[in-house]
Amino acid sequence: MSTTLTVSGMACDGCERNVEEAVESVPGVERVDADHDAGRVTVEGDADVDTLVSAIDEAGYEATA
Repeated sequence: MSTTLTVSGMACDGCERNVEEAVESVPGVERVDADHDAGRVTVEGDADVDTLVSAIDEAGYEATA
């Protein structure tokens, strides 16, 4: 299953890495790809959406489903 979230606050490649690392720590994530230019992150796997949003928020960015 693929989930795409809108993420605000990502301004560079380092921000993408921060978001990807936060999302990778969530159980059920198989693959993650953050794109700061588009302001979104795409997650493959069966992770809970609310848990993904929380992980991104805790990393210092704002995510919405």
